Amino acid sequence: MATPLFLRNSLFPPLHHSFLSFPKSSFPSFPSSIKSRPLTSTMMRGSEITEEVSETKEAVNVDTKKKTIFVAGATGSTGKRVVEQVLSKGFSVKAGVRDLGKAKTLLSNDNPSLQIVQADVTEGSAKLAEAIGEDSDAVICATGFRPGWDLFAPWKVDNFGTVNLVEACRKLGVNRFILISSILVNGAAMGQVFNPAYIFLNVFGLTLIAKLQAEQYIRKSGINYTIIRPGGLRNDPPTGNVVMEPEDTLIEGSISRDQVAEVAVESLVHPESCFKVVEIVSRTDAPKRSYKDLFGSIKLT
Repeated sequence: MATPLFLRNSLFPPLHHSFLSFPKSSFPSFPSSIKSRPLTSTMMRGSEITEEVSETKEAVNVDTKKKTIFVAGATGSTGKRVVEQVLSKGFSVKAGVRDLGKAKTLLSNDNPSLQIVQADVTEGSAKLAEAIGEDSDAVICATGFRPGWDLFAPWKVDNFGTVNLVEACRKLGVNRFILISSILVNGAAMGQVFNPAYIFLNVFGLTLIAKLQAEQYIRKSGINYTIIRPGGLRNDPPTGNVVMEPEDTLIEGSISRDQVAEVAVESLVHPESCFKVVEIVSRTDAPKRSYKDLFGSIKLT
C-alpha cells in the first residue's frame, strides 16, 4: 500500500512544531486597522474553558511604537525560519529559547535587532512574562514537543505551554498572538479518526488533541489571534504556491517550512488575518495570490 501523500515529505523525522511533515523612519508598523477585543476573564477546569465576553470585536489602533516580536520555539526547524523572516521585515525579534548555548549556534547573534532570551513554555506564565517583556508587541508560537518516553510531553508543551504563553500575554497586555498548529487537529469531528496521519500523531500522547484544546483556549481568551494549521512540513524550499482554506477543511497535503514562516509573519501586517483559523498547504498548480486576498477569503471565527 502506497504511503499517503499526507505522510510524506519529512513528516516523521522531526515530528516537531506542526507534527505534519506549519533607518528607523523606514521601520514598518502594524496596520492601524487591526481589530482586537478586550481581554476577558477565562477559567480552566480540567479540559474545559469557561469565559464571559462582555464586548464584541472592536477596531482599535495598535501601538506602532512597539515593533518587537517575541518568537517562542525560536531554535526549532520552523521557529528559526520565523525569526529570519520577521527580521527581514524590519522588525526586532526577541527569540525565546530553552537552551541559550544552542541558540547562539543556530541564530545569528551579531544582528542588533535580535535578542535571545531564555524561555521555557512549561515553566509557567510568570517567567514567560518576564522573558516576553513589556516591549513586545506580538507573540508567535512555533513550539512543539520532541518525541521521547514522556507521553505527557505534548500536553506540557503544546497544551499547557501554549496556555502559559497566552496568559503571559494577558498579564502584559500583549494583544496579538499567532500560533502555528497543525491540520487535522480536529480530525475526530471531521470524520478522520481512521486517517493514518491522525492515528499516528495521536499515538504520541494525543498530540493533536492537546493542540486542539490549546487552540480552543486561545479562541476564548479574548486575545487577537491567528491560528495557522499547516500540512506536512517540508524542509526544502517552496515548490508551489500557498493554498489557504478555512478550519477543518484540509485532510492531506504538504508545505515548505519557509512558507509556513512566511504566512506567520505576513499575518503580523495584514489585519485580514485577525481572529481567524487558517489551514495551509502548497500546490504547484495553485495560482499565486496576495496574502491580503488569501486571509481575506477566510471568514472570521
